[in-house]
Amino acid sequence: MTIDTATAAKVAKLARIKVDDDALPAMAEEFNMIIGFIEQLNEVDVEGVEPMTSVTPQRLKRRVDEINDGAQQLLVLSNAPDAREGFFAVPKVVE
Repeated sequence: MTIDTATAAKVAKLARIKVDDDALPAMAEEFNMIIGFIEQLNEVDVEGVEPMTSVTPQRLKRRVDEINDGAQQLLVLSNAPDAREGFFAVPKVVE
């Protein structure tokens, strides 16, 4: 797959990036280099290789999943413009 200047212009427009017309050939070439690298990676045989989170083996830290109320109701409500009876108070929107 190759990217031409028209496709590079379309990608720039979709990404909402202003690219001058004289910079489009260089952008298309850079896209082609990226796609070439991806095609190179697709040729690598990864059969039997397990996914990794890092290059060194490590276990992720785990914690006990406990349900609680957070014990910060007053702290959270202190940020509210209007709080009543332990809840956020909002203006009535439906009549």
